[in-house]
Amino acid sequence: MAVERTNRDVRTLITQIAAGEIMLPEIQRGYVWKASQVGRLIESLYRGYPAGSLLFWKTGQHAETRGAAIGMSQALPSVMPLYLLDGQQRLTSLFRVLTDHAEAQVVFNIETEAFQNQSAATRRNRKWIKVYDVVGPDSDMFAIHGELKEAGLAVPDSEIGRRLSALQKINQRDFHMEVLHDFEYEEVADIFVRVNSGGRALKTTDLALATLSARTPGFLGQLEAESARWAEHGYGALDVNFLIKALTLSLSTTGKRLASVAKLTAASKETVEAGWEKVQRGLTRVVPLLEQRLMIPTTALVPSLAALYPLILYYGRRQEGTEVPEEVESGLLYWFLAATARNRYGGASDTALTQDIRTLDAESPVAALLSNLGIREGGISVTASDLAGRNHQSPYMMFCYLAAAHAGATDWWDGGPISGSVDRSGKPQYSLVHPATKLRIHGSKYSTTEINELANIVFVSEQTAKNMIGSRSPAAYMQSVSAGDRAAHAIPNDPAVLEPEGYRDFLAARRTLLAERITTLLNQFRPAFLTTDFTAAETSVRQSLVLAAYIGAGRSVLVAEAEADGQSWTVWIDPADFEAALDAAATGLASDVPVGDETAPMRVDDEGSVTFGLGPFVIRGSLDQWRTTVKDAFENTQPLADCPEPNDDQWDAEPEEFLLSDTGVRKSG
Repeated sequence: MAVERTNRDVRTLITQIAAGEIMLPEIQRGYVWKASQVGRLIESLYRGYPAGSLLFWKTGQHAETRGAAIGMSQALPSVMPLYLLDGQQRLTSLFRVLTDHAEAQVVFNIETEAFQNQSAATRRNRKWIKVYDVVGPDSDMFAIHGELKEAGLAVPDSEIGRRLSALQKINQRDFHMEVLHDFEYEEVADIFVRVNSGGRALKTTDLALATLSARTPGFLGQLEAESARWAEHGYGALDVNFLIKALTLSLSTTGKRLASVAKLTAASKETVEAGWEKVQRGLTRVVPLLEQRLMIPTTALVPSLAALYPLILYYGRRQEGTEVPEEVESGLLYWFLAATARNRYGGASDTALTQDIRTLDAESPVAALLSNLGIREGGISVTASDLAGRNHQSPYMMFCYLAAAHAGATDWWDGGPISGSVDRSGKPQYSLVHPATKLRIHGSKYSTTEINELANIVFVSEQTAKNMIGSRSPAAYMQSVSAGDRAAHAIPNDPAVLEPEGYRDFLAARRTLLAERITTLLNQFRPAFLTTDFTAAETSVRQSLVLAAYIGAGRSVLVAEAEADGQSWTVWIDPADFEAALDAAATGLASDVPVGDETAPMRVDDEGSVTFGLGPFVIRGSLDQWRTTVKDAFENTQPLADCPEPNDDQWDAEPEEFLLSDTGVRKSG
């Protein structure tokens, strides 16, 4: 065994990737970099900053590989390939930029020397040039220089030439390389884990994959095939990471944390294979159950996938062909709905999972699972107040969809079932009953939170939103919808609430209708032993959190307004700082966000859950939820003149956990 040390320039590395002379071993995770990270890498090369070293493995053994995310097929290598162990994100990003990949359109501002991804604004601005146009094989530097001279730049002609030359030399930048010769696969997997754990934080599932791939080459392919199988059903979120955790849980019977990946990596090959059969058997029973009985067409509707694990394990433990009594099956679905409504896995999900999975072998597993939720005598119901202030990120979004689906609601444009309006990303399409444009100009000054309330959402297609709703009030277009379909979508009958001035009454009426529908749906699956009628008690308002965006005078701010224990707290956050922290979280890195004269910590755990400590709360949500929340805020910006003044004094009390899905909601104590 030996370690070779050498250097190679960017252009040579890109050529070797295309020729199949550099390949990804199966132990590698997928490509995850965001556009902002790609831009920063190109900027580092442009400025001559260190860009890190690369680690390869060279062997005469057969090594399982995975496809590189480069947008094209690699050629069959004519020489023994190098397997890339460390540097995938950087080399894949460079390949994309230097081959004009559609998702790597990095542009350069010749005046400010800034880099970013291409946008409509940069396309119109002659000061921005695409990096590929300068470094690509067909670049015409003379023509580019001439066009820039005519753009009215505040940069001398000689400086333009220097900057273009520095950009073009990105191809010539060297990377230091270390090549491992003749190491065994398991040893290489161990090195991979050590190296990557020291850089971008690997998730525990990544570490498990590396170990399993070394022990059983080709196992990752089985996981990916299983994931692809369910993606065809609309259940694309059942990805490799989800399956790895399901496998871990299927092997665990003891310990404080059943989800500990250490149990998986320590298990024998035979034990892993037996656990994998259970996971596949469970999925084969659970997915059709959710599709057919609950009418869930896509995992995009499921707020927490963790609620699927107990179902998968329950059915996976039963041998092929074993019948599950109908009352047990209905009871398990009732528990799934109740766990979702109560956000069972919104916080410390591993602790809740351990508790729930240990009850699966109880004499009455449904009763035991419901007992873990605190449901012992009565059932659960949903009230209008439960829906107040909720938006599309609320767990109740799924319930509103299911209420419409079970009522036979159809799309108002093509007349098909609402499940037919799931878009390409796997998300159900929806629109606002009262269009935002109509409400914003109304004299009642409806807030962004009111406009985007869940009670104003209707599950119809993009064609309905564009061709029927548009910017018209429901009073103008609802006459085109049949009375039966209005009822199926829980649209109030009172004509007055279909006018903008009656919007708040519309929200109140529709919350009531939706709550009744959702409770009826829950009762369809309610176990017979839950005989006592149960009505959620109204409690006093104690907590709230609202995130909103304000723009004006060339400045934009993200504002958080919190209330807790009778005190209010308002803070301004620079959106650029916040986005940078989210980008860091996407790579597994923690960071601190400037907030007034202080900083607020943003942390990410192994499951990708991001927490942000802000005043009275530690706000928890997935990375996608955070990005969606910020996007929604800036799609509904308000004038900076209306922005509340900061009141960001240090919060003395111990902060409490607040789920991001509850933003805009006043929580009861």
